[in-house]
Amino acid sequence: MAHRVEQGIGRFSKIHVCTPIDNRLNLYIIVHTVIQAKPAMSILNRPYFRDEEAAFAFLEGILWKDGTECPHCGVVGTAYKIAANPAKRVRYGLWKCKDCRKQFTCKVGTVFEHARIPLHKALQAAYLLCSSKKGISANQLSRALEITLKAAWFLAHRIREAMRELDFATQLGGEGKIVEADETYVGGKERNKHRSKRNNKHIGGVGKEMLFSLVERGGKVRSMHLPSVSADNLRPIMKAQIDAEKTRLMTDGEGQYRLVGSMFKSHQVVNHGIGEYVRGDVYTNTIEGYFSILKRGIAGVYHHVSGQHLKRYMAEFDFRYNNRSALGVEDFDRTLAALAGIKGKRLTYKAIDLG
Repeated sequence: MAHRVEQGIGRFSKIHVCTPIDNRLNLYIIVHTVIQAKPAMSILNRPYFRDEEAAFAFLEGILWKDGTECPHCGVVGTAYKIAANPAKRVRYGLWKCKDCRKQFTCKVGTVFEHARIPLHKALQAAYLLCSSKKGISANQLSRALEITLKAAWFLAHRIREAMRELDFATQLGGEGKIVEADETYVGGKERNKHRSKRNNKHIGGVGKEMLFSLVERGGKVRSMHLPSVSADNLRPIMKAQIDAEKTRLMTDGEGQYRLVGSMFKSHQVVNHGIGEYVRGDVYTNTIEGYFSILKRGIAGVYHHVSGQHLKRYMAEFDFRYNNRSALGVEDFDRTLAALAGIKGKRLTYKAIDLG
C-alpha cells in the first residue's frame, strides 16, 4: 500500500509517494515526487473588492479621515448610519446628517457620484488601472468586471479624472536639480492608412496631436496637450512649472528651446541631428523613456485616442509615472492615491462626450 508524505515549501507542498519494501521493517522507497501548489489568495479577493458594504467602508476610510462629512452642509462627525436593506431599496453606505437631515453616501461630491456600477467593481477597476503600467482597455475592463463596454469606458474616464492633478502645488526642479523638456506626437502613420485616406502633406507632426512634457530627473513628470510647440506657447508654461533660477534645463536642439533657455540657471543641449544623445550628464533619455511608455500604452493597449480625450489619458500615464515603484509607491498605494483624488470632482457622461 502506497503512503504519502507531505512537506511544505512556501506556497507549495511537496508530496512524496512511497511504496513499502518490507512491512516488518517499515522500509519505504520513494517512487516519485509531486509538487502541489497551495491555494494562494489574489488581492482582488479582499472583502472591499467583492462585497458592497465592505467597499463603502473602505472608501469612507480613505475620504473621511476625521469622521463622516456631510456634503450638503459640511458638518463633520454628526451623521449616523442607516442600515442597508436592499429589499426595501435602502442603499449600502447610506448616512443621514443630524444637522441638515439630508441623506448621503461617500460617493456624493466625487467622480463616482450617480455611478450605477457597484462600488466594489469600481474599486477593482481602479486597482487594475493603477497596477497596469501601460493601462487597461475598456474592452478588457468590460470582460473582467462583466459590465457593458460603454459603462467600462466611462468608468475608466472617471478614474482618470481622479488621477488628474488640477493644481500643481510646487514647481519642478530646484537647487542642483535637472529638468528635461521635449515634445512628441500621437497619431497614426500615413503609410498605415488606406490609400484613399493618405495625405502626402502629413509629414512629421502634421495631422497629429502634439504633447509636451517636463520631467525632473528622479522626480515627477507633467504633460500638456498643446496645439503647437513654439517659444511663445512654451515660455509661460515653463516659467510656471519650473523653478527656472535654480534649475538646469536639458533639451534637444530644436529652436523653440533655445529661445526659452536663457531664463534658466543653465540650458544644455544634445544635438540629435549629428547623432549625439549623451554628453556627460547632458541627455534627454529620461523623458524619451517616459514617452516610450506612453506610446506603447496608446499604440498597444488603447490603439486609438482622440484629441478630445487625450488630456485624461496623459493624466493617467503621468499619475502612474509620478507614483512609480522607483519612488517607493507600489500598486496598492498607487490605488489609494487615485481613490483619494476622486473627492471634489464630478464627471458626467454628457461632459465627457463634449471633452
